[in-house]
Amino acid sequence: MNTDPIADYLTRVRNAIKANHRVVEIPASNLKKEITKVLFDKGYIANFKFEENGPQGTIKVALKYHPVTKIPAIRTLERISKPGLRKYAGAETMPRVLNGLGIAILSTSKGVMTDKEARQQNIGGEVLCYVY
Repeated sequence: MNTDPIADYLTRVRNAIKANHRVVEIPASNLKKEITKVLFDKGYIANFKFEENGPQGTIKVALKYHPVTKIPAIRTLERISKPGLRKYAGAETMPRVLNGLGIAILSTSKGVMTDKEARQQNIGGEVLCYVY
């Protein structure tokens, strides 16, 4: 039993990047699938694949590295809202990550999205993590 599956997801990706792995396998959930789609849309991961094996299924994430320098596209993954202390942001108080160069992933009433998309739609939500 994992108390914080989102932190586990981010830690698995962080560890795979530190070990220079190409692919990382993560137990699936609907929220993790949505976070993976956001990371893919914003260009932080190369590709992903959802596999329906067993009761839960897995997510295979292909990590993205610079072709010449081998520097990972994701430099930092930081969990913000934790089970012990939830962090929420309104449309006006939306955080800016690295002055707009990074993204904050939010869970809103309209689904999982970035801080920029939430600001455009004028909605707030729970700040899940920062990526840059």
